[in-house]
Amino acid sequence: MIYNPKQIKIGNISTSEIELKDLLKAWIAVSAAFAIALTGPVFSSGLYTKFVIASLTVGVGFLLHEMGHKIMAQKYGCFAEFRSFDSMLILAIAMSFFGFIFAAPGAVMISGRVNAEKSGKISAAGPVVNLALASLFLAALFIQMPKFFHDIASYGFLINTWLALFNMLPFWLFDGRKIIKWNKIAYGLIAAAALGFMLIQNFLIKLPA
Repeated sequence: MIYNPKQIKIGNISTSEIELKDLLKAWIAVSAAFAIALTGPVFSSGLYTKFVIASLTVGVGFLLHEMGHKIMAQKYGCFAEFRSFDSMLILAIAMSFFGFIFAAPGAVMISGRVNAEKSGKISAAGPVVNLALASLFLAALFIQMPKFFHDIASYGFLINTWLALFNMLPFWLFDGRKIIKWNKIAYGLIAAAALGFMLIQNFLIKLPA
Protein backbone atom coordinates (compact mmCIF):
# COMPACT_ATOMS: atom_id res chain seq x y z
CA MET A 1 0.00 0.00 0.00
CA ILE A 2 1.53 3.32 -1.11
CA TYR A 3 0.65 6.48 0.76
CA ASN A 4 -1.02 8.88 -1.67
CA PRO A 5 -0.28 12.49 -0.60
CA LYS A 6 -2.19 15.53 -1.76
CA GLN A 7 -1.62 15.85 -5.49
CA ILE A 8 -0.39 18.89 -7.40
CA LYS A 9 -1.05 19.15 -11.13
CA ILE A 10 1.73 20.38 -13.42
CA GLY A 11 0.26 20.19 -16.89
CA ASN A 12 -0.88 16.59 -17.31
CA ILE A 13 1.49 15.31 -14.63
CA SER A 14 0.42 14.73 -11.02
CA THR A 15 3.00 15.25 -8.31
CA SER A 16 3.20 16.29 -4.65
CA GLU A 17 5.35 18.35 -2.32
CA ILE A 18 6.87 15.14 -0.97
CA GLU A 19 7.92 13.98 -4.43
CA LEU A 20 9.32 17.37 -5.43
CA LYS A 21 11.40 17.53 -2.23
CA ASP A 22 12.68 13.96 -2.76
CA LEU A 23 13.59 14.68 -6.39
CA LEU A 24 15.48 17.85 -5.42
CA LYS A 25 17.27 16.04 -2.59
CA ALA A 26 18.33 13.16 -4.86
CA TRP A 27 19.35 15.51 -7.69
CA ILE A 28 21.63 17.53 -5.40
CA ALA A 29 23.12 14.47 -3.68
CA VAL A 30 23.83 12.60 -6.93
CA SER A 31 25.34 15.70 -8.53
CA ALA A 32 27.51 16.31 -5.47
CA ALA A 33 28.71 12.69 -5.38
CA PHE A 34 29.78 12.72 -9.02
CA ALA A 35 31.37 16.16 -8.66
CA ILE A 36 33.47 14.96 -5.69
CA ALA A 37 34.49 11.79 -7.55
CA LEU A 38 35.54 13.83 -10.60
CA THR A 39 37.44 16.40 -8.53
CA GLY A 40 39.19 14.07 -6.10
CA PRO A 41 39.24 13.82 -2.30
CA VAL A 42 40.63 17.36 -1.80
CA PHE A 43 38.11 20.18 -2.11
CA SER A 44 39.21 22.85 -4.59
CA SER A 45 37.76 25.56 -6.77
CA GLY A 46 37.29 22.91 -9.44
CA LEU A 47 34.62 21.24 -7.33
CA TYR A 48 32.08 23.95 -8.08
CA THR A 49 32.60 23.65 -11.83
CA LYS A 50 32.29 19.88 -11.61
CA PHE A 51 29.09 20.24 -9.58
CA VAL A 52 27.53 22.41 -12.29
CA ILE A 53 28.59 19.91 -14.96
CA ALA A 54 27.32 16.96 -12.91
CA SER A 55 23.99 18.63 -12.12
CA LEU A 56 23.35 19.33 -15.82
CA THR A 57 24.37 15.83 -16.94
CA VAL A 58 24.10 13.17 -14.23
CA GLY A 59 21.44 15.11 -12.33
CA VAL A 60 19.30 15.81 -15.38
CA GLY A 61 19.81 12.27 -16.69
CA PHE A 62 18.72 10.74 -13.41
CA LEU A 63 15.78 13.13 -12.97
CA LEU A 64 14.36 12.65 -16.46
CA HIS A 65 14.95 8.87 -16.30
CA GLU A 66 12.68 8.68 -13.27
CA MET A 67 10.17 11.08 -14.85
CA GLY A 68 10.04 8.78 -17.86
CA HIS A 69 8.90 5.93 -15.61
CA LYS A 70 6.44 8.19 -13.79
CA ILE A 71 4.79 9.70 -16.87
CA MET A 72 4.37 6.32 -18.55
CA ALA A 73 2.89 4.81 -15.37
CA GLN A 74 0.46 7.71 -14.99
CA LYS A 75 -0.50 7.26 -18.63
CA TYR A 76 -1.76 3.81 -17.62
CA GLY A 77 -3.76 5.27 -14.74
CA CYS A 78 -1.36 4.28 -11.97
CA PHE A 79 -0.34 6.26 -8.94
CA ALA A 80 3.38 6.92 -9.47
CA GLU A 81 5.71 9.04 -7.36
CA PHE A 82 9.46 9.16 -6.81
CA ARG A 83 10.81 8.46 -3.34
CA SER A 84 14.46 9.00 -2.43
CA PHE A 85 16.52 6.38 -0.58
CA ASP A 86 18.21 8.69 1.89
CA SER A 87 20.67 6.10 3.25
CA MET A 88 21.83 5.33 -0.29
CA LEU A 89 22.28 9.04 -1.03
CA ILE A 90 24.54 9.34 2.02
CA LEU A 91 26.44 6.21 0.95
CA ALA A 92 26.93 7.57 -2.58
CA ILE A 93 28.44 10.80 -1.25
CA ALA A 94 30.65 8.94 1.26
CA MET A 95 31.98 6.55 -1.41
CA SER A 96 32.63 9.41 -3.83
CA PHE A 97 35.52 10.57 -1.63
CA PHE A 98 37.25 7.31 -2.59
CA GLY A 99 36.60 7.89 -6.29
CA PHE A 100 33.88 5.25 -6.53
CA ILE A 101 30.13 5.71 -6.75
CA PHE A 102 27.34 3.22 -6.30
CA ALA A 103 24.24 5.33 -6.86
CA ALA A 104 20.78 4.01 -6.05
CA PRO A 105 19.22 7.37 -5.19
CA GLY A 106 15.60 6.22 -5.21
CA ALA A 107 12.83 4.90 -7.40
CA VAL A 108 9.37 5.67 -8.70
CA MET A 109 6.85 3.86 -6.53
CA ILE A 110 3.95 2.59 -8.63
CA SER A 111 0.54 1.44 -7.45
CA GLY A 112 -2.08 0.11 -9.86
CA ARG A 113 -2.93 -2.71 -12.21
CA VAL A 114 -0.12 -3.38 -14.70
CA ASN A 115 0.47 -6.47 -16.80
CA ALA A 116 3.82 -7.59 -18.24
CA GLU A 117 3.42 -5.35 -21.30
CA LYS A 118 2.62 -2.20 -19.34
CA SER A 119 5.36 -2.96 -16.82
CA GLY A 120 7.85 -3.43 -19.66
CA LYS A 121 6.89 -0.16 -21.32
CA ILE A 122 7.05 1.73 -18.02
CA SER A 123 10.52 0.29 -17.43
CA ALA A 124 11.68 1.02 -20.99
CA ALA A 125 10.74 4.69 -20.69
CA GLY A 126 13.70 5.41 -18.39
CA PRO A 127 16.54 4.06 -20.59
CA VAL A 128 14.87 5.48 -23.72
CA VAL A 129 14.87 8.95 -22.13
CA ASN A 130 18.58 8.57 -21.36
CA LEU A 131 19.31 7.53 -24.95
CA ALA A 132 17.36 10.56 -26.22
CA LEU A 133 19.40 12.83 -23.94
CA ALA A 134 22.62 11.11 -25.05
CA SER A 135 21.64 11.82 -28.68
CA LEU A 136 21.14 15.52 -27.92
CA PHE A 137 24.47 15.77 -26.12
CA LEU A 138 26.19 13.90 -28.99
CA ALA A 139 24.73 16.30 -31.54
CA ALA A 140 25.98 19.24 -29.45
CA LEU A 141 29.53 17.90 -29.66
CA PHE A 142 29.62 18.76 -33.36
CA ILE A 143 28.86 22.42 -32.65
CA GLN A 144 31.66 24.94 -32.06
CA MET A 145 31.40 26.02 -28.43
CA PRO A 146 33.55 27.10 -25.44
CA LYS A 147 35.35 24.34 -23.52
CA PHE A 148 32.97 24.52 -20.55
CA PHE A 149 29.93 23.75 -22.72
CA HIS A 150 31.89 21.11 -24.65
CA ASP A 151 32.68 19.42 -21.32
CA ILE A 152 28.97 19.41 -20.45
CA ALA A 153 28.09 17.85 -23.81
CA SER A 154 30.88 15.26 -23.51
CA TYR A 155 30.02 14.19 -20.00
CA GLY A 156 26.27 14.35 -20.73
CA PHE A 157 26.69 11.96 -23.64
CA LEU A 158 28.90 9.61 -21.63
CA ILE A 159 26.80 9.49 -18.46
CA ASN A 160 23.41 9.15 -20.17
CA THR A 161 24.78 6.33 -22.32
CA TRP A 162 26.07 4.65 -19.17
CA LEU A 163 22.77 5.15 -17.33
CA ALA A 164 20.84 3.59 -20.21
CA LEU A 165 23.18 0.60 -20.49
CA PHE A 166 23.45 0.03 -16.72
CA ASN A 167 19.67 0.00 -16.34
CA MET A 168 19.33 -2.56 -19.13
CA LEU A 169 20.94 -5.29 -17.02
CA PRO A 170 18.36 -8.12 -17.27
CA PHE A 171 18.15 -9.13 -13.60
CA TRP A 172 17.32 -8.03 -10.05
CA LEU A 173 15.48 -4.68 -9.88
CA PHE A 174 16.94 -3.25 -13.09
CA ASP A 175 14.67 -2.05 -15.90
CA GLY A 176 16.13 -4.63 -18.25
CA ARG A 177 14.55 -7.54 -16.37
CA LYS A 178 11.01 -6.21 -16.91
CA ILE A 179 11.71 -5.14 -20.49
CA ILE A 180 13.08 -8.52 -21.57
CA LYS A 181 10.14 -10.24 -19.89
CA TRP A 182 7.77 -8.07 -21.95
CA ASN A 183 9.50 -8.00 -25.33
CA LYS A 184 12.93 -9.43 -26.20
CA ILE A 185 13.11 -7.46 -29.47
CA ALA A 186 12.49 -4.15 -27.67
CA TYR A 187 15.13 -5.16 -25.13
CA GLY A 188 17.63 -5.96 -27.87
CA LEU A 189 17.05 -2.68 -29.70
CA ILE A 190 17.47 -0.52 -26.59
CA ALA A 191 20.51 -2.47 -25.38
CA ALA A 192 22.10 -2.36 -28.87
CA ALA A 193 21.60 1.41 -29.06
CA ALA A 194 23.22 1.88 -25.64
CA LEU A 195 26.15 -0.38 -26.60
CA GLY A 196 26.55 1.49 -29.89
CA PHE A 197 26.70 4.82 -28.05
CA MET A 198 29.23 3.35 -25.62
CA LEU A 199 31.47 2.40 -28.55
CA ILE A 200 31.11 5.89 -30.05
CA GLN A 201 32.11 7.58 -26.79
CA ASN A 202 35.42 5.70 -26.79
CA PHE A 203 36.40 7.70 -29.88
CA LEU A 204 34.84 11.05 -29.03
CA ILE A 205 34.75 11.65 -25.31
CA LYS A 206 37.34 13.23 -23.10
CA LEU A 207 36.31 13.73 -19.50
CA PRO A 208 36.28 17.33 -18.23
CA ALA A 209 39.61 18.19 -16.60
